[in-house]
Amino acid sequence: MNDFLLWVCVIGPALLAEALLARHEVLAYGAAWRTPLTELPKGVPYARGAAPGDPPDAYLVYLDGIGKRRVRDSRDGGRLVKALLRRGPELRVLGQVLPYSPLADPLAERPVWVWLRRRVGLLLFLHNVMQIFVAADSRYRPLYNRAVGSQIATQLRLAGYRPDSGIPVVLLSYSGGAQVATGAVDELRGRLRSPLLLITLGGFHNGSNDIGRAEHLHRLTSKYDRIERVGTWIFPQRWRLFRTSAWNRARRAGKITEHRLEPATHVGPRSYINPTTLLPDGRSHLDRTADTVIALIRAHHSTAAETDAPPP
Repeated sequence: MNDFLLWVCVIGPALLAEALLARHEVLAYGAAWRTPLTELPKGVPYARGAAPGDPPDAYLVYLDGIGKRRVRDSRDGGRLVKALLRRGPELRVLGQVLPYSPLADPLAERPVWVWLRRRVGLLLFLHNVMQIFVAADSRYRPLYNRAVGSQIATQLRLAGYRPDSGIPVVLLSYSGGAQVATGAVDELRGRLRSPLLLITLGGFHNGSNDIGRAEHLHRLTSKYDRIERVGTWIFPQRWRLFRTSAWNRARRAGKITEHRLEPATHVGPRSYINPTTLLPDGRSHLDRTADTVIALIRAHHSTAAETDAPPP
């Protein structure tokens, strides 16, 4: 009974308020009522990995799933980013971007959410879920894409990226981060004029964003990933029947390659980023995922280098 009263008296009204206010932040950005934050907390670097003085092979921006609440945290405690840094010392990696805040305002540090986090932590995740649907809504999608694309471009510049340098930018996204990554393509191309490579991991997105200006999208998935499958079911733009959708146009143009990571699941002991459950080859799910991402980036870099090389 006490749990039921908690839901009725606290969670119910909070969910209703969140549903009504979920779009407030993107509207505040559009109306210029507030300026997006750019400065990171003390002790948080703008990027890790290759030194900015020596041009890295690529800049990698990690856009986490709905567990992302502040610049420091991620659903796995930063293990995926650390694994990528160990395997790819030639990369400069950014993990601080907040994909569910157009104003780059850390959710967990807002006073009302600090209070709620101590009592109803689930609401932090529900807030970010609702932000995904705001980002997917055709009424707000262009503005949301511009806001987060601008945030990513600003963080890349602060991390040492130079527009027109030709250095690739890799957007690695987990779950709902794919909605943001696919939406940021046009803004990043316009601001940085950089080659863009997209890698989605269990990507949950509606397929409406045009990724035509990206060089390629690698889709890391598994038949056991039920959450990603829900995304392919509930968004008609992902159905093959809708041939003119942005996702299906990119698929027919050969811009999307699928990579299977069975028996991985979206969350749990067999998730893509679990560091303890082992595969038959002796690697953990985290090891395999990190190895796959690094291999895709290096293959892309090698292909680009061959294309740019002068004829013999």
